[in-house]
Amino acid sequence: VQLVESGGGLVQAGGSLRLSCAASGSTFSINTMGWYRQAPGKQRELVAVITLAGGRTNYADSVKGRFTISRDNAKNTMYLQMNSLKPEDTAVYYCKAYVPATRVDYWGQGTQVTVSS
Repeated sequence: VQLVESGGGLVQAGGSLRLSCAASGSTFSINTMGWYRQAPGKQRELVAVITLAGGRTNYADSVKGRFTISRDNAKNTMYLQMNSLKPEDTAVYYCKAYVPATRVDYWGQGTQVTVSS
């Protein structure tokens, strides 16, 4: 499984960005995908996850009501719509896919999101 993120950039506080994560390879084996982020000097943290079959979602408290995770199974792509961005949302955002058959997590290379105050 290969994952490629896109859509990061620089935005002012209150603005919006939409991240995309395109999966390729053995995508049929993935059952859950998620977005994580890592700010400088901090540990990587969960932002949101989604199951590919049922579309069930879960969000970190810090982004609830502002971020929306979604997926397009036909395009093997996951999205993160980020609204009302805050400077504390600044981080490198990573896409992750979980393959239960092998119990392996696959990661993308990350995309930088910078929110200016």
